[in-house]
Amino acid sequence: MSFYELVFIVRPDVVTTQVDSLVDKFKTVISEKGGQVASFENWGLRTLAYRIKKHRRGYYVMLNVEGTGEIINEVERQMRINEDIIRFLTIRVEELNEGPSVMMSPKKSRRFDEADKKTAEPAA
Repeated sequence: MSFYELVFIVRPDVVTTQVDSLVDKFKTVISEKGGQVASFENWGLRTLAYRIKKHRRGYYVMLNVEGTGEIINEVERQMRINEDIIRFLTIRVEELNEGPSVMMSPKKSRRFDEADKKTAEPAA
């Protein structure tokens, strides 16, 4: 089995309970097909970089999935059919992250501080 990170964006005018029901729906599809959802993160309502289908904001959700390509194809097929999902992206990864993703980590720890620049070795 392979590892995948699946991120999808839900329309901003849906209720958060609908977002949770979408996640549950995809979790059941994955488990019924023999896969496993290692973890999921709800990144919340965020501003989009550009308009997508006339929306400026959207609910971001990430699923870490262990499964086969057939499972991912079925989940993506159902995402294409669903009108609440405005975009999705699936990436195959070598291994799944144990801790929180970069989006869930505090902003302070994401920054490349000036102190880090001084201690970093120059590229040769």
